[in-house]
Amino acid sequence: MKTLTGAQIIMAVLKQEGVDTIFGFPGGVVIDIFDELSRTNIQHVLVRHEQGAVHAADGYARAKRSVGVCLVTSGPGATNTVSGLASAYMDSIPVVVLTGQVPTALIGNDAFQEVDIVGITRPCTKHNYLVKRTKDLARVLREAFHIARSGRPGPVLVDLPKDVTQGKARYTPLPEPKIPSYNPTYKPNPKQLQRAVALIKEAKRPVVFSGGGVILSGAFKELTEFAKKLHAPVTASLMGLGSFPGTDSLWLGMPGMHGTYRANMAIGACDLLIGIGVRFDDRVTGKVDTFAPNARIIHIDIDPTSISKNIQVTVPIVGDCKSAIKGLNSLLDEKKVKITKKSRKRWLDQIEEWKSTQPLRYEQKDVIKPQYVVEKLYELTKGQAIITTEVGQNQMWAAQYYHFDRPNCFITSGGLGCMGFGFPAAIGAQVACPDKLVVDVAGDGSIQMNIQELATAVQYKLPVKVVILNNRYLGMVRQWQELFYEKRYTATDLEQGPDFAKLAEAYGALGLRATKPQQVEPVLKQGLESPGPAFMDFWVAREECVYPMVPAGAAITEMLLA
Repeated sequence: MKTLTGAQIIMAVLKQEGVDTIFGFPGGVVIDIFDELSRTNIQHVLVRHEQGAVHAADGYARAKRSVGVCLVTSGPGATNTVSGLASAYMDSIPVVVLTGQVPTALIGNDAFQEVDIVGITRPCTKHNYLVKRTKDLARVLREAFHIARSGRPGPVLVDLPKDVTQGKARYTPLPEPKIPSYNPTYKPNPKQLQRAVALIKEAKRPVVFSGGGVILSGAFKELTEFAKKLHAPVTASLMGLGSFPGTDSLWLGMPGMHGTYRANMAIGACDLLIGIGVRFDDRVTGKVDTFAPNARIIHIDIDPTSISKNIQVTVPIVGDCKSAIKGLNSLLDEKKVKITKKSRKRWLDQIEEWKSTQPLRYEQKDVIKPQYVVEKLYELTKGQAIITTEVGQNQMWAAQYYHFDRPNCFITSGGLGCMGFGFPAAIGAQVACPDKLVVDVAGDGSIQMNIQELATAVQYKLPVKVVILNNRYLGMVRQWQELFYEKRYTATDLEQGPDFAKLAEAYGALGLRATKPQQVEPVLKQGLESPGPAFMDFWVAREECVYPMVPAGAAITEMLLA
């Protein structure tokens, strides 16, 4: 047992947790922590805004399937993390955020750069702590990492007063914590699995609905095997893209507000919907009482509060997605349930008819269509890139036209829809996967939310590529104004915007622009093949809309198709 300062204890626990990278921004009350960090081999990535730090840690966590870590100072440093925390919370991403705090004796006195960050972030963290004694640091930090990555993952914030980090305490490495009041259910109830198999045997028109929980649990292979056993078509939420091969014949595409026609129609007509690791959020369900009206529903989720929260289900199964799907696969084998492709012919033929009559489509003529840019990006990268997105039309076009055959390759702010997410998330993903191509598909509105992180990419020689679908509008809001507000484009016109190519050059990155369709492929090739970070600015059709689209309050089978 050694006597260490609080800052030294923090570093010791981070090493014990296997942390190799921290994203952060310094300040007065965390100087001691940063000083101690400089004595370790943990890489610190200096971001240019604390929101960027959390988004980068989020992208790192998803790409590497580990816990992302960031370190910021008190007051505004801490409050700047709130959007990132809320995004990670809604998407169930394991992030540990370390915030500085004024000395304990000053808490509550309105001291310089003091905020109650524990109170502020209580609604948007899985758990948070204010550490009041140096001797509690090791236990709290070990608990923070345990809570962040276990059960349904999520962000945990640890608030660190300056006197706690400067104080001294005896330290010895602690084992993995056991928290009596916190015991997530990993193994599903066998009786519920039996009930699910009984429904599967009876189903004539099943649909598998996969979500982010499948990716978080690492259940890609198990899900693919399950769908093949059932010869059942598969759809996936925005967060679930990559949980099932996007080029497989059973793939339906994404459902919901901007989902494919065949996915929405299949959900409307199915007699069994198997939801795995999904929340059944409003963007998927549309009008709740018309969602899957003919189906019995099996819902698998590790979070019991997510089951029957939005949609009433027939068979609830609480447990880890991977464990549950393995259990179902084993039961199907054990009971010798043989489902042939022939028995599904009528159902699969119906889906093929929907696919052929109403495919995703656009017409490329004289003006660059954003869908064309994404399709060319997919073609040139052969689907092997890690794609992050900003939020809005760019996000939907990336989800529709880039096909994800592997998990952890589509990184987006799904639940919160946080503009400014994609670029710092791409930086985090690039740090996590230095040998992989990372591309942020952005809009000209979203990219400006955290564009200062270009300095981070340049400083650390991170070859992140940014594809800007530049329509000089806040495109998704403009689309709603066109369709439902008689084209009154209030506060959505961004015609007065920066020259992104010159801006990139000002930061020391490569800046490129395409204004004609014939320039799209050469610009993409040059940008993707460049050794460092690159901004590729594509001037696309200004009033292009994302279709299909389900209007607010409508059933998902009531789509606007063009």
